[in-house]
Amino acid sequence: MDNDRKAVWGWALYDWANSAFATTVMAGFFPIFFKQYWSCGVDINLSTARLGFGNSIASLLVALMAPVLGAIADKGSARKRFLLFFAYLGVLMTAALFMVHKGAWGWAVFIYCMGVIGFSGGNIFYDSLLPGVATEDTIDYVSGLGYGMGYLGGGILFLINVLMTLMPERFGLSDSAEAIRYSFVSVAIWWGLFSIFTILWVPEDRVHGLSEGHGKNIRGGLRQFAGTIRKLSHMKPVSLFLLAYWFYIDGVDTIIRMAVDYGMSLGFNHKDLIAALLIVQFVGFPSAILFGKLGQRWGVRKSIYLAIGAYMGATLWGAVMTESYEFYMLAIAIGLVQGGIQSLSRSYYSRFIPEGQAAEYYGFFNMMGKFAAIFGPALMGTVGLIVRGLMMPVSPSPLQIDHVGKLASRWGIASIIILFLIGAILFHFVDEEKGMAG
Repeated sequence: MDNDRKAVWGWALYDWANSAFATTVMAGFFPIFFKQYWSCGVDINLSTARLGFGNSIASLLVALMAPVLGAIADKGSARKRFLLFFAYLGVLMTAALFMVHKGAWGWAVFIYCMGVIGFSGGNIFYDSLLPGVATEDTIDYVSGLGYGMGYLGGGILFLINVLMTLMPERFGLSDSAEAIRYSFVSVAIWWGLFSIFTILWVPEDRVHGLSEGHGKNIRGGLRQFAGTIRKLSHMKPVSLFLLAYWFYIDGVDTIIRMAVDYGMSLGFNHKDLIAALLIVQFVGFPSAILFGKLGQRWGVRKSIYLAIGAYMGATLWGAVMTESYEFYMLAIAIGLVQGGIQSLSRSYYSRFIPEGQAAEYYGFFNMMGKFAAIFGPALMGTVGLIVRGLMMPVSPSPLQIDHVGKLASRWGIASIIILFLIGAILFHFVDEEKGMAG
C-alpha cells in the first residue's frame, strides 16, 4: 500500500471506529435503555425532553470549544493529538455506561454527554485532516468513503450487539439488559482499537514558523481565532453556507439522535426500531460512497439539494405514519441520503478553507453543526411538551393520555421540517465561486 492510499484508508478507518458510538450508543441502545432502564416509570414526553436536553447540553459545550481548539491545533500542528485526546475521552465514557445502575438517569445523561463531547470533539480534528489526505479532484469521493466505512463498521458491530440482546444466553449473558451494558463496552473497545490506525497512518504536516512553547501556541491560536472571526464577517459566501448548514444539518442530527425515542413514543416495538437502524447502516454504506461519485459528476450543490428534499419528505411521512413497516421504509429512504448530505457538506466546505487553517475552519463548521444539535432535540422535546400541555384534558383517562402523548410526539417531529426548509433557502444564495476566490 503506497503512502497516499495508506493515509486515505487510515483516515477513513476513524469513521469505521467512532461510528460504533453513533450507531450502537447515540442512535440505538442509549435511547431505548434510557427510557426503559435509567428513566423507567416516567412519562414518555418527559423522558424524551430529558434525552433531548441532554443532547443539547453536550452539543453546546462542543460548539463553544470547537473553533478555539481548532485554531490552537493549527498553530501547534496538534490536530492528531487533539483527536487522540477526544477519541479516548469518548472511549472511557462509553465504557463507563456499563457502571450506571437502573433508575440513575442523571448519571446516565452526564456520562453520555461526556461521551458525546469526546465523539464530537474528535470529529473536529478528524474532519480537519481530510484536505491533507485528498486532492481537490478526489475530496468528494474520499469524504464519502469515510462515511461509507463508518456505516459499514458501525453496522457490523451494531449487528453483533443486536444479536447479543436477542440471544443473550448464546453470549454467556443473563438477559438483554446485561447484553446492552456489555454492548457499550464493545463499542469502547472497537472505537479505541481502530483509532490506532488513524494515529499511525495519517500524516500531519508541521506548520512552518511556529513557536515551540505550548503557551505561545495557545496565544497564537486565540489571536488566529479572533482574526478568523473578523474575516468571516466579510466572507459572505462562507458565512452564508455555515448558516445554511446550521439549519439543515440540525434536522439530520435530530432525526439521528431522536428517531428511536420517537418510534418508542408511538408504541412501536423496540426490535422493529433496532432492525430499522440496521437497515440505515447497511443501505448507508454504499449510498455514502455513491453520493461522493454523484457529487463529482452531477454537482455537489444539486446532490445536497436532493438529500434535503428527501429529508423533508421523510419528516412529513414520519409525522403521520402509523405502522411499523413504514418505519422500515423510512429507514431505507434515510439510509440512501444520510451519508451523502453529511459527506458532501464536509467536502463542499473544504473548498473555502485557506491553507494551514483546516482545523480552525472545521472548528467553525462543527460549531455550527453542534449549535444546530442544541436547537433540534430541544425544539422537538419542547414542542411535544407544549402540545401535550395544551391538549391534555383536566382528568384524562389512560386512553386519552396515550392518544395525546402520541399526538404531541408527532407534532414534535413535524416541527423539524422548518429547519430543512430554511437551510435549503439559505444554501440557494451561497456564491461558491466568490467563496473559493476568498
